[in-house]
Amino acid sequence: MFRYYLWLAARSLKKNPALTALMVIAIGLGIGASITTLTVLRVLSGDPLPDRSARLFVPQVEPHSMDDYQPGEEPPTQLTYPDGVNLLKVRRADRQALMAGGSAVVQPDDAAIEPFFADARYTTADFFAMFQVPFRYGGGWSAADDDAHARDVVISKKLNDKVFAGADSVGRTLRLQSTDFRVIGVLDEWRPTPHFYDLNVGNYSEVEDVFLPVETALELKFGRNGSMDCWDDAPEPEVSPNCTWMQFWVELDTPQKQAEYETFLRNYSDQQRAQGRFPRPTNVRLRNLMQWLDYQKVVPSDVRLQVWLAMGFLVVCLVNTVGLMLAKFLRRSGEVAVRRAIGASRREVFAQFLVEAGAVGAAGAVLGLLLALLGLWAVRQQPGDYASLAHLDLPMLLATLGLALLASLISGLLPAWRACQVAPALQLKSD
Repeated sequence: MFRYYLWLAARSLKKNPALTALMVIAIGLGIGASITTLTVLRVLSGDPLPDRSARLFVPQVEPHSMDDYQPGEEPPTQLTYPDGVNLLKVRRADRQALMAGGSAVVQPDDAAIEPFFADARYTTADFFAMFQVPFRYGGGWSAADDDAHARDVVISKKLNDKVFAGADSVGRTLRLQSTDFRVIGVLDEWRPTPHFYDLNVGNYSEVEDVFLPVETALELKFGRNGSMDCWDDAPEPEVSPNCTWMQFWVELDTPQKQAEYETFLRNYSDQQRAQGRFPRPTNVRLRNLMQWLDYQKVVPSDVRLQVWLAMGFLVVCLVNTVGLMLAKFLRRSGEVAVRRAIGASRREVFAQFLVEAGAVGAAGAVLGLLLALLGLWAVRQQPGDYASLAHLDLPMLLATLGLALLASLISGLLPAWRACQVAPALQLKSD
């Protein structure tokens, strides 16, 4: 019967192409707008590390002076260098990484390549394992290398392609800021979205090209990127206890370890106050990765607004489609009466019209998909740092088809129900 209903639907849709086109366009426009905005929202609000996000945390402590103190304020989102080093050295977590953003001048050996600036990440040994960073060649450095201020560097695939023509460069020398570094690892393709481990350099920035030990970068006075908040006197802000500018992440495998670490942060704050620092009342936080992204309001507010507007537009399109289908189906009352008179049940008539509505939805899905692809292309032309991420993947493709069919079936429920309520005897008598 389904094939028969499809044949009837095709005949019916061909009889009135203008009305059919209006219904398809209405559904297609609503689906296209909705899928475009939902795809962008999904990309921007996704979990960058689904398998580990519940185990990764950002410790926050309050080191500020009493100036401008307001009870209930959140502690700063970054740490001072002394606090970062203190928390790193006690190793109370399964893994921990202290880091900051920076930049360095790359001076290739190949004279044909001019020196250029590259974004850098100054960090510690656990960074790569903790964030599941994929390697194409080699690997990261060790904690001993951190302590030794080693001249080791990990580079991105993009930088490796540019400087070493994509070859295995492990063991080769890369000159940064007039200092020779030994390449010990080359990353594979990796771009966590958002750029969760340091939102100060951009919520959706690309991964840095150069990774080196943080103590090495400080010793060589490499350039720093990101924000810095200082209070009181801070003649050397990078190492001052009065300037927050470093990010710190920890990995805690169990809820018990999380509770213990939060207690440790409170005790650390109390200890620092006893030593003459941290004059404000103890104020600590320990948020996991997704809580951190939510607290930082990573997803732009205009993107969420666009989703709501697109969903409202979809509802308007569905209401229009209901009206068009109602007009179309009720005009076929005579056909329905004949079918009922020769033995068709109301259920069969209802199923017939739902199949027709589904056919409209399938055509609307194709149009909506094309419009969504066009919309995402337009998003990628925007200057925002997240624009290049707007691509339609398989789940959203399936969502497009499913949403279109669901929308068309919902639109067809009332018209189909009204059509199958036709009284055959009265309709035939009037005809």
